[in-house]
Amino acid sequence: MALGNNSRKTLAIKRLIAPSVDSQQRFIALLIGVVAASLGGLFLAKSEGKLDELPGLLMLIPGAIALRGNIFGAMGSRLGTAVHAGTFRFNLRSDGVVGQNLIATGFLTLFLSVVLAVIGKGTSSLFGIAATMSLAEFIVISTLGGLLASVGVAIITLFLVAGSVRYRWDSDNVTSPLVTAFGDLITVPALLLAAGLVDSATSTNVLAALLAGTAILGVFFIWSSGDYNLQRIARQSIPVLLIGILIDLAAGVIVEKRITDLLTSKSVLIMLPAFLATAGALGGILSSRLSTQFHLGLDDATPIPSKTSVSNIRSLIAVAVPIFISAAGAAHILGVITNQNAPGFWQLVLIALFGGALAIVLVVGVAYYSTMAAFRFGLDPDTYGIPMVTSSLDLVGAFTLVIAMMTVGIA
Repeated sequence: MALGNNSRKTLAIKRLIAPSVDSQQRFIALLIGVVAASLGGLFLAKSEGKLDELPGLLMLIPGAIALRGNIFGAMGSRLGTAVHAGTFRFNLRSDGVVGQNLIATGFLTLFLSVVLAVIGKGTSSLFGIAATMSLAEFIVISTLGGLLASVGVAIITLFLVAGSVRYRWDSDNVTSPLVTAFGDLITVPALLLAAGLVDSATSTNVLAALLAGTAILGVFFIWSSGDYNLQRIARQSIPVLLIGILIDLAAGVIVEKRITDLLTSKSVLIMLPAFLATAGALGGILSSRLSTQFHLGLDDATPIPSKTSVSNIRSLIAVAVPIFISAAGAAHILGVITNQNAPGFWQLVLIALFGGALAIVLVVGVAYYSTMAAFRFGLDPDTYGIPMVTSSLDLVGAFTLVIAMMTVGIA
């Protein structure tokens, strides 16, 4: 099952220098991601009653989805780099690379889900959204939903990394898009399930206090553990994930403000997670590949991209067009099958392509320069690159999707 260090590095170098070799893996992973994320969008479209009952829930969803993708996408990227470097071993010991990443992601999920809820409540009050949702409701929905979703996403992440070892998949191509997409699919119903537990004010307050208290205890556990790698992951992850939360809540405000248009054209609502996931996944793929490239010394991480980096960028742009069209097609098919009110197929395609063209320009800029900057400043680009890329692109994606809707005449 394990390859030698030299053979792993040789395989990684061949793939990074000739990105066309594994373009099929990338396309298939993105296509599976579109289907999974579209199913997550279908859950949204079928939950109109819950969205009306709990104003602000839609605003919370982009942040909760992105937090899952950011935490586990970064974990997958770190493990992927370990695979390429030949240091990956699949065991759950607390002093091993897998065990340390699982402990760190569990802590980050719990702590930052509470933070997301607190900042989300403040944001909703600032923008006049979610007057009926209390802070306790935000905490229960964000944290409990996040924990439920994280179990499934963690299993998927480990399966993908193990599969990259067993079947010689390129984890940079496979892990990021699929973790992001399945995070969309799992997180949406998990949040809606958690939202069903906020019926009683008393029980909601008690549960919220318990979750917040456990998150605080988690902070003390990490900082008193004495484990350098565990502390390093937490220390480097928290600042960038906090920035990501702020960016994603801004995206959530944009989406929440357009809830009437989205509920009127539910196929666009179905396409929303797939559109955001596709933009984030494309950026995540590029960020992961660049991170591995920098770690292996194939690029000096200069402000002007090398030929290898430019080749990766071109191959990414080439796959973006059919994937965005696929997102529109999946949303249209699911909308027709489930009898959702929807614009025509070509209107959805125009929205996806116009919004995607605007987003992809920023995908390249954010992915390259955030990863390059992290590496040059001595930080782990696996930990910093993906969260910055996916969070930034959630905001960009939400903004460009609304612009595309207005251009096509839906909003």
